[in-house]
Amino acid sequence: MSEKFYVVMSKEDILQTAPNSMITIGSIHQSSMRELAWYCQENGLRYSLEVKSMYEAIFANLMGCTFAICDSRLAQELMPIAQNYLFDMQVLVYTEEHNDTKMVESLAKIGVDGLIYREAFVVPSNL
Repeated sequence: MSEKFYVVMSKEDILQTAPNSMITIGSIHQSSMRELAWYCQENGLRYSLEVKSMYEAIFANLMGCTFAICDSRLAQELMPIAQNYLFDMQVLVYTEEHNDTKMVESLAKIGVDGLIYREAFVVPSNL
């Protein structure tokens, strides 16, 4: 995936991103991150969330999240639910392995929407 994901920690960070940027919010376990997710939903902004459980993924989908970012283990559990539940969001697996063809093939077989590498994230200098 070639799109850049802009990491934000506040509404001010969101205001510093270019229009139509893909905003990336951390885990929704933190109340401040949930508030940012609600802000994005209310303002029609595209955003991604890091999810660590099935519950968080379902919650993210209900909050209008564009992409759920998770590890390959969770993706394997999540994809059958995502396909049957008809998630509006897409599931991306975070990886640092650029050449792991077996992992890519196994994720493709279960229908994962894509992979995301560390280089896709734009982190502000204040973080």
